[in-house]
Amino acid sequence: MPSVPPEKPTTTILTENLTKVYTMGRIEVPAVRGISIEVRRGEFVAIVGPSGSGKSTLFYLLGGLTRATQGRVVIDGVDFGSLSDAQRTRLRKHRIGFVFQKFNLLPTLTAMDNIEIAYTISGRRDPLDVKYLDHLSDLLSIRGRLRHRPAELSGGEQQRIAIARALISRPAIVLADEPTGNLDTENSDAVLQMLVRSNRELGQTTLMITHNPEAAAVAGRVLTMRDGQIVGEESGGRAIPVRPAAD
Repeated sequence: MPSVPPEKPTTTILTENLTKVYTMGRIEVPAVRGISIEVRRGEFVAIVGPSGSGKSTLFYLLGGLTRATQGRVVIDGVDFGSLSDAQRTRLRKHRIGFVFQKFNLLPTLTAMDNIEIAYTISGRRDPLDVKYLDHLSDLLSIRGRLRHRPAELSGGEQQRIAIARALISRPAIVLADEPTGNLDTENSDAVLQMLVRSNRELGQTTLMITHNPEAAAVAGRVLTMRDGQIVGEESGGRAIPVRPAAD
C-alpha cells in the first residue's frame, strides 16, 4: 500500500510563552513578555501597538533574526530554537519573505535586478519562473517599472518592488514590518491593497507589524500589543479604496 504524504500543518506560526529580555549592564529590559499566538496557514494577521510596545522585537523573533530568552517559535512545525545558525538562515531563505519599512533596494541596480538577486539568494535551484514574475508584476502594478533604478521610482513604487522581491521565491510566510511607515496616505493604501491581494491570490500567510490601527485593520485578524504583551484581539477586514497604480 503506497504511503500517504503527511499533510502540511494548518498552523504556520506558533509561539509559546515567547520572552525576550535584553541585558544592559546590570539592568534587564524585558521587550517581549510571555507571548503565545497561533497564525493559521493563509491568514493575514496584523500586530498593532505604539512605539516601545515590543512589536519590532517580536518581528525579529518570528523571523528567526534573534533568539528568544525563553519560550519558542515554531514555523511550519519546525522549532527555531532547535536549529543551528546555518539551519535558521536556510529556513528563513526558503520559507519567509521579509518586507521592511526601509525599502533596502540596491541603488545602482534596476528593479528587475533587485528582484532577481533576491531569487538567487533564496537558494532556489530552478530557473526564475518568468510567467510567475509577470503575474507578480501585474498583481503589484510594476510591470512598466522593472527597468528603472530606485531613484527613478516613487516611494510607493519602491515598496511594491520590495514586496515583489519578498514574494519572488514563493515563501510560505510574509513578514512585513511597518511597510507603510515611509509612505503618504495614497501610497500606503496602494501598498496595503497589494498585501491583501497577494495574501488572497498567492495563498501566503501574512503577518504585518504596524503602529497604525487603520493600516492594521485591513488584516483579517488584529492583535494589539502593549508593554511586551498581547492585550487584545479583534477582527479586521477594513476595505481600502482601490486606486490603479501607474504603469
